[in-house]
Amino acid sequence: MAYPLQLGFQDATSPIMEELLHFHDHTLMIMFLISTLVLYIISLMLSTKLTHTSTMDAQEVETVWTILPAIILILIALPSLRILYMMDEINNPLLTVKTMGHQWYWSYEYTDYEDLSFDSYMIPTSDLKPGELRLLEVDNRVVLPMEMSIRMLISSEDVLHSWTVPSLGLKTDAIPGRLNQATLTSSRPGLYYGQCSEICGSNHSFMPIVLELVPLKHFEDWSTSML
Repeated sequence: MAYPLQLGFQDATSPIMEELLHFHDHTLMIMFLISTLVLYIISLMLSTKLTHTSTMDAQEVETVWTILPAIILILIALPSLRILYMMDEINNPLLTVKTMGHQWYWSYEYTDYEDLSFDSYMIPTSDLKPGELRLLEVDNRVVLPMEMSIRMLISSEDVLHSWTVPSLGLKTDAIPGRLNQATLTSSRPGLYYGQCSEICGSNHSFMPIVLELVPLKHFEDWSTSML
């Protein structure tokens, strides 16, 4: 999760988020090089009186500044399209969890089990225990197995919501009457926090999401105890 005064992204926990971080660094480096070049040219124009009378008529220069931006756009578009297809691809999910957004809490249903569902409300500040995080802790965490492909089905029963967990690279809108899906895979165990990222009313900021990723055996023990 994020820490105070953090400027960058949260640490990646899923392969998709790692790809997104690499793409961010790749694009940022291209932007840095372009900005440096433009700043250098502007500084030259302001600091020197030397001019070349045939520069504005040179066909070679026009060809370069037409083709070069096209190449740069291709270098950005190809990795972006690759990640988009990776995020949409779902191959044989081993577990499916249905998430419904409400004003203002989340409800979860493990569709592979006969009767395993619960509501997840934020814990009020007055009820927090020492070490728990304000506005982020919930009474029922979503327990999931790590290192497994999990399909999240996301919808809403009232208004628009957005189910978001930054460290997993997940942000999917919960739309009434429509079922969206996302893939979730965690490479290590831990607690991962998120919040609703779509303004959904007066208590929009009180809809936290807490995922508890555990080894498969612990998940089986938890699911057995919940049934």
